Order: sequence, then structure tokens, then C-alpha cells
Amino acid sequence: MTPALLPAADTPTINEAATAFMLVAASMVLLMTPGLALFYGGMTRAKSVLNMIMMSFGALGVVGVIYILWGYSMSFGNLQDGGSDLAGIIANPFHLFGLSGIFEDGATRLIDPFGVKVFIPESIYVGFQLTFAVITVALISGAVADRVKFSTWLVFAGIWATVVYFPIAHMVWGGGLLSGSENGLSAKLFGATDGVANVLPIDFAGGTVVHINAGIAGLVLALVVGKRLGFGTTAMRPQNVPIVMLGAGLLWFGWFGFNAGSELAADGLASTVWLNTTAATCAAMLGWLLVEKIRDGHATSIGAASGVVAGLVAITPACGALSPVGSLILGAVAGGLAALAVGLKYRLGYDDSLDVVGVHLVAGLWGTVGAGLLSTSTGLFYGGGPRQLVVQVVIAVASLLVSGILTLVIGLALKATMGWRVSEDVESDGIDQSEHGESAYELSGFAGGRFGTGSAVSTHSARPAKTTEGASA
Repeated sequence: MTPALLPAADTPTINEAATAFMLVAASMVLLMTPGLALFYGGMTRAKSVLNMIMMSFGALGVVGVIYILWGYSMSFGNLQDGGSDLAGIIANPFHLFGLSGIFEDGATRLIDPFGVKVFIPESIYVGFQLTFAVITVALISGAVADRVKFSTWLVFAGIWATVVYFPIAHMVWGGGLLSGSENGLSAKLFGATDGVANVLPIDFAGGTVVHINAGIAGLVLALVVGKRLGFGTTAMRPQNVPIVMLGAGLLWFGWFGFNAGSELAADGLASTVWLNTTAATCAAMLGWLLVEKIRDGHATSIGAASGVVAGLVAITPACGALSPVGSLILGAVAGGLAALAVGLKYRLGYDDSLDVVGVHLVAGLWGTVGAGLLSTSTGLFYGGGPRQLVVQVVIAVASLLVSGILTLVIGLALKATMGWRVSEDVESDGIDQSEHGESAYELSGFAGGRFGTGSAVSTHSARPAKTTEGASA
């Protein structure tokens, strides 16, 4: 649903319950980035774990600053008094630059996001959207673990958020080309009534904006940066599986703020979204473990954690449109698809270190398209006809193309100027000391030796591989 963030004509009264709900939801989504840092950090090698964690924290710092300066204005500035956008692609970055205009006499103005007389401070809406931008950028880092310069990553984070994330957020949630507005692609395909597309695109909490966006960016960046030393021949095992499980648990907890919070009010739909999110996640974990058991003979802890994330990713766009049973179906398919997809990197020869493509891109695509099948009001399986499915495919493909092409341009430009790769010696010895002057572990023999050798991570047993330790990666 696209909010209309215009202040009310009459003097509004703050809805304290909705405001408290949004404060909690935004805080939960903010927690997801440290949770992701642990999830990714546990899956990388001991001598590079701090760098992996710092990539998430670095994204938080960079994107948090620029979102306040121009990110919010670029995403939603056209929905304010006097705001405008460019061809449905991007809003004016200067209209609300530095959040100018939303504070009056030191107090934030109130907005009624969906026109239902539920008023919240615009500042908490800004904060909520800021956390989405941060986690999207941080997700990409898993595709290039163990081999990139921290300085280049920070520059990429700021440029990518500005050039890719903010425009796509505007196109989907800010009334742009991928929204339900009368000027959007859906309206061009199937018409509009009273300024609203006859078939509304379904992306409740970020299937296109967050997961397809980050997933295709991760694939492109992995190709631009290149493979890790020893990829495909060296054992690449998670260095701390309990930390991975803890990170997955924090992500699951924070995701309720992500999904239910996107309703912007503590109401019946938010409650259904909570239940759908849980249902899909549980089913996806079981779907992943079933594939692992059949394919590899083991149901692993890493598989359970990754299945959880795949389910959360898939239900994100569809959580407000499905029934709990439909969510179980969506989740089970997502877990199985993602478990199979993580092996693509070995077959196709790209080094997506922590399976951003297999989990976020594949599950995000399925969740976005699956909403066109399983939506209880417009889905094909519920008698709604094919139009919703067509719209879902269109917005998914459009997000893929926009993000993929722009990420390629940014990645190649940084490769030609700053350079992406650390030296081979640094990559072999571990990035933590070189980039940060620290090590995660001081136990004798842990930073080097058996735990420090091997490339970084092969998070899943998608195929047998030759390894230095004689086990499948």
C-alpha cells in the first residue's frame, strides 16, 4: 500500500497507541542490522569475522546519515506539500533536505499515512523507513565477504542507497512507476479508477524494495569483485554456528517490526501479518531441512537458520494479502527453492559468499510472484484471474532490471577508481588485522592454524567439493 503523507487540513490529534506501536516497530527493525551482522559474522572465517560485522555496522552509519539528509526526500518528498517527482522514478532530494519542513517550532508535524484519521508524528515514519534502507544495504555485504576493502564498501553503501534504493523505494512506496498510482505501470496495463490502479501491486513490506533489490545487487557485485582465493577447492565452513543461530533469532524477532510495522497501526491486519509471518517462517525452515535431508543426508543448523531467513524474505511482500494456510504454502516452497538455489553458485561459477542470491533473490522473487497466486482477494488460485500475477511479475522484473543495471555501473566505476579487492596476502591472512587492526579471537592457534585457514564460508552443502579438510563445503 502506498501512503499519502499529506498533513491533515484540520488540527490533528496524535494517536498515541499507533505512535507507540511505530516506535517499537522501528526499534525492532533497527535491531535487525546487528542481528544480520551476527548471522553473517558467524558464517565467515574467524580471521575475517570483524570485517563482516563491520560491513553491517558501516552500512548503518552511512545510510543513517544520508537518509536524513536526502534519502527521505528522494523516497517520499513528492507526497508532501509542494513536492514533485521525476517521471515516477525519484522525488526531489532538496524538497525535504535535512528533513526541513517536517519540524515546526521544534515539534514534528503529524501525518495521516493512509487517510483513516490515525495520526502519527512524521519523524517516526522517517525513522521507520530509515531502518529499511539500512538493512537493505547491509544485506548485500554477504555476497562479497572476505575480500573487499572496507573503504570501498562504505563509499558503495552511500552511492548505492542514493542511486538504487531511494529510487526503487519511491517507485514502489512513494507513488512512482511500480506503485498503484494512476501513472504507474499497473495502471498502464489494466487501467485506473479515481486515480488508483485497478490492480494494486502487492508489496506490503519490501519484497521488491528490499530483497529482490539487495539480492540482484549482491549477484552483480559478486561478479564484479570476483571469486575468493580457493573458491571451490578450499573448505569454507562457518566459524561459529551458535552465533549464526542467534543472529537468525534476532532477525526473526525484528522481522515482526518489519512486516507488522508496515501496517503503521496496531490493528487487525497487523495481527494477521504477525501470524502469517510466523507461519511462513516455520514452514520454510522445514522445507529447507527436508531438501537438505534428501540431498545431503543431514538436516543442519545452518540450514535451519537459513530456512528461517528464506521464509521471512518470502512472506515480506505477501504478508498482508495471504491467509495463514496460504502463508504455510508460500513458506514451504520458499524454503525448498532457496535450499536448492544456494548450489547455483557452484554450477554457474559465481562466488556469492553467504548465499544472498539463493536466499534473498530467489525467495524474494517467489514471495513477490507468489502473492499473485495466493492473495485471498485477487490471487489466481482464489479465482482472481491472472491480472494480479501479471502485475507481480512486472514489478519483480522491473526491480531486477533497475537494480541490476545501476549496481553494475556503480560496481565497475568503483573498481576502476578505488578498487574493490584487498591484496592476496591480506585476503589469505584475514581482513580483520589489515582493515581494522583487531582480531575477534585471541585464543592460541585460533586466529591462524586450522580455524584460520580455508577461505571463508560455504554455508550450505549444495554439492560435494574438493577441500583441504576432506569434507564437503
